[in-house]
Amino acid sequence: MIIEICANSFESAINAQQAGADRIELCVELGIGGITPSFGMVEQVLANVTIPVFVLIRPRSGHFCYTNSELTIMQSNIKKYKSMGCHGFVSGALNHDHTVNISAVNHLIDACGSLPFTFHRAFDWTPDPFKALDSLISLGVKRVLTSGQVDSAYGGLDSLIKFKSYSGNRLIIMPGGGVTTENILKFKTNKFTEIHASASSVRELSITPKVGMNNIKSIGDNISVVSKIESIKSLIKNIK
Repeated sequence: MIIEICANSFESAINAQQAGADRIELCVELGIGGITPSFGMVEQVLANVTIPVFVLIRPRSGHFCYTNSELTIMQSNIKKYKSMGCHGFVSGALNHDHTVNISAVNHLIDACGSLPFTFHRAFDWTPDPFKALDSLISLGVKRVLTSGQVDSAYGGLDSLIKFKSYSGNRLIIMPGGGVTTENILKFKTNKFTEIHASASSVRELSITPKVGMNNIKSIGDNISVVSKIESIKSLIKNIK
């Protein structure tokens, strides 16, 4: 079984290789589901690990319905990281009804060229997973990262088995989300060939900052945050 570690930092990537992982999915900000890592981070990871590095292409937190400008940025990131030597990409895009945005995904795959494309857990929002699998197979997606459309892959095991049976050898179903030492063997027993986990733990500073920087109002699965023209004009007007 291939073990893919979702590494959210340079240190996590180094730890993944040292521990014997087979592949890295590189991202930052696990707390919001992961977003695209910086140029510098990707550069350093590629220079210091020898196992394959797949990069998450997600320009912001929140939902997976992207504007044309966001999709352009995503394609640019793929092309840049491909030129740096990355081995594959993890991404996805949905329509407003949470069906697969076939056109957007096709453009992302085109940017990948010959490198493999993993459709991430946006799949877990799709209303008809089997129709979504048909779409992704027709697009040439290599694997789908999914928890079985519930909070954890272990809880979604029955659905994952059905997805794997339906996909056959046309596409890899890679369970991910809440995979732990205690339940990973269950996936191997059910003949999954790849598994995804962060294997992460939380480290805290000994001193709590006196001013919080996290804004809970800006975090949510069904939102995106954007600076408004009217608000900016109002700020400028009030000081001119």
